[in-house]
Amino acid sequence: MNAGLAPLQRSVVIYGLPGSGKTTYLAALWHLVTARDLPTTLRFDSLRDGDASHLNAIAARWRSAKVQDRTIVGTAHQVAMNLIGAGDARVRVSFPDVSGETYRRMWEDRECDPVVASVLKTGSVLLFVHADSIRAPQWIVDVATLSQQLGLPMVAGQEVQWHPRLAPTQVQLVGLLQLLRSGPLDSGRRRLAVMLSAWDKAEAEGLGPAAFLRAKMPLLHQYLDQAADEWTWRVYGVSAQGGEYEPNDTPVPPNERTEALRALDSASQRIRLVQSDHESHDLTEPLVWLME
Repeated sequence: MNAGLAPLQRSVVIYGLPGSGKTTYLAALWHLVTARDLPTTLRFDSLRDGDASHLNAIAARWRSAKVQDRTIVGTAHQVAMNLIGAGDARVRVSFPDVSGETYRRMWEDRECDPVVASVLKTGSVLLFVHADSIRAPQWIVDVATLSQQLGLPMVAGQEVQWHPRLAPTQVQLVGLLQLLRSGPLDSGRRRLAVMLSAWDKAEAEGLGPAAFLRAKMPLLHQYLDQAADEWTWRVYGVSAQGGEYEPNDTPVPPNERTEALRALDSASQRIRLVQSDHESHDLTEPLVWLME
């Protein structure tokens, strides 16, 4: 490898609503590329920017099978690491670990912090969606039927105040993606990897990631499939935890599944990444595709 060559610079934006799995992915990725107990397409070289103590802390919680603390609104841990790919090609990848509430406020209030905006204007996008927490559209006929079954009469003419947070998950996500192709955040055509987190809970549906997206969020799928904003995209199912984790620093009775995760010889074996008919433990695979 020629040490005099500057690394290619690629930026990856981690995007998604609160609780969608962004920090868990970053924790598992940091463990995977530093532990080096399983082969990965990209290997860790060095930490360019950011606080290693933050990465070490979230990775330690991940290894201990503890739920990650929510990223506090107003804080952003900018992480930039140098990774090495095939042929010793060096790539610099930047990850802004931003609170999901920051993105939710973008959808609800149409406002974005200037610092966050400067990050969002560059790079490919990892869009995280918690596959087990999708808010589906509510049809009036279904609500009326449920009210009748529960013996709760629906009052005619009763006004229900609407709030943007009540919108279905797919509506919010399409709105967030449209913001990246509008006004000051638009930087042209970009690659998008839709990451369906908690895939271990979703795969019982018997669908692959792409089919799951089409069935559960048809609006989002149609928006991407029809190239409305010219995204080059693909879908992954990711289980970065491997199962249910315990609340952080909260005493709970021992959980058999959690204890089994802790007992694995390699914590990296908890990780599952599914794309089409391919499955691996390698969380760097989406990054490789995003940087092509």
